[in-house]
Amino acid sequence: MDRGINFCIHCGTRLELRTVHGNEHPVCPACDWVYFADPKVAVAVLVEKEGQVLLTRRINEPERGKWSLPAGFMDAFEAPEQAAERECLEETGLIVKVTGLVDVLGGREHPHGADVFILYRAEIVGGQLNAGDDADQVGFFRRDQLPPLAFKTTRKALGLI
Repeated sequence: MDRGINFCIHCGTRLELRTVHGNEHPVCPACDWVYFADPKVAVAVLVEKEGQVLLTRRINEPERGKWSLPAGFMDAFEAPEQAAERECLEETGLIVKVTGLVDVLGGREHPHGADVFILYRAEIVGGQLNAGDDADQVGFFRRDQLPPLAFKTTRKALGLI
C-alpha cells in the first residue's frame, strides 16, 4: 500500500490493491472507496543580489550538508507565491516578494520529495540574513563559486543542467 495507507478512511476495512483507470490503487472492498495519492508540491525562490545567488545548507536528509535554494512544501489552502515567501523567511530570515515565475518542474527525486516544484524569482524587501528551520547556514554565492549542491532541481534552477 501507499505510505501506510492500509485502511479505508470511511469504514475502516483493510484496503486491497486493484487496477483503477489503468493504475494500481488501494481500494476498499467493502465500500469501493479508492485512495488517490495527492501530489506533493514544493516551492522555491531564486534571490540574487550583486551577481550572487541565495542558498541554504540543509540540516536534514536527504542531501544533508549540501546547499539548495530556499524551498519547502506548500501547505493546503496556501497560495504558491505566499508559500515561497514563507519558506524563504523561515530558512533565511529574509522577507522577500515574489516578482515572477521562473519554472515549474516535475518528477520526484527521492521518496519524501515533491512531485511538482515551482520556482519563483524574488527580491529582498526586509529581514536579516540568519539561518533557520531546515538550514544551518545561509549565504550568497557567485555562480562560479557554488558550494556542493543538493538536488537536480537546484542545479537546473541555476542553469547548470
